[in-house]
Amino acid sequence: MDGNRMATVVGFAAALAVLAGLVWLVGIDETLDALTTADPGALLAVAGIAMLWLVSWGLALWTVLQALGAPVAPHTAVLVFVAAVFSNNVTPFGQAGGEPVSALLISTAADTEYETGLAAIATVDTVHFLPSVGYAVVGFTFVAAGAVQLTRNLAFAAGAVAVLVVGIPTAAVLGWRHRDRVQATIIRGVAPALAALSNVVPRWSPPSAENIEARIEGFFSAIERIATDRRTVLQTFGLSAFGWICLSASLWTSLYAVGAPVPVEVVLLVVPVGSIASVVPLPGGSGAIETVLVTLLVSTAPVSAALATSAVLIHRVGSYLLPTVIGGGVAAALSVDRAASLEE
Repeated sequence: MDGNRMATVVGFAAALAVLAGLVWLVGIDETLDALTTADPGALLAVAGIAMLWLVSWGLALWTVLQALGAPVAPHTAVLVFVAAVFSNNVTPFGQAGGEPVSALLISTAADTEYETGLAAIATVDTVHFLPSVGYAVVGFTFVAAGAVQLTRNLAFAAGAVAVLVVGIPTAAVLGWRHRDRVQATIIRGVAPALAALSNVVPRWSPPSAENIEARIEGFFSAIERIATDRRTVLQTFGLSAFGWICLSASLWTSLYAVGAPVPVEVVLLVVPVGSIASVVPLPGGSGAIETVLVTLLVSTAPVSAALATSAVLIHRVGSYLLPTVIGGGVAAALSVDRAASLEE
């Protein structure tokens, strides 16, 4: 536990160092001036848009849980999703690092098996990927059409879009087709590791290889159940697409707040590409995401680095800090409930 806490502290310290370096590089005084003179009405709008984003993606989780036979109230699903965002934001590698914790929170709130919660959050995250590709392609097409020349940063954006369109879907398809092999590999690696861990942790018996296999099969079965439910897929996709619109609108409104509005296609490109940076080993990708967003904004729109940085910081307050604060409270409440149920 102490090791995990220390890793989190070190991660946040590294993220703050990256952010401080970014602000220092673009100009501290210029960035602070832009922040202090930002339009208050626009700042409130950013907060409201961020709440719309959380509600839309929370309802996407609600739709998936219904399809899995683990229904919860819509407002509960939204709160649980905010808690899941919290877990993603405080663990390295973003969603990849936070999904196990998110699955635990979902299974607690929905009173269901852990693998069902994992399947739910994995499905929602997968569906979120699909509209982001479409927005990125549309945004890049219009931005590239209006560009005078292909700059290095625009070339980076093109590569990132290619990864979104080709690389990640290919890996997902291959993983699904060879899921039996993936399952066997996980069992061979996890079972011995848990057995070794049981020698260190007192009064804890590790699950057997058969139990692990059953849970993995349950996870894949839940994924397949959702994938064959066309109505659920379409509803989840629509809510996800609206959420991406909200995230893009949040960044656009943040730029407007500091007096630097940009064409809509710019934020449609920048926001999905910036999300790729969440895979870095920093809590929620903090520091890396801001750097990528600022770099792409400066290279694709007529906006100064200081204004872009101030706008990105405002955007991240709504899309990172706000759900982290709210989600932390929800996650704490769910943890208390789980501890109480275990005692019973």
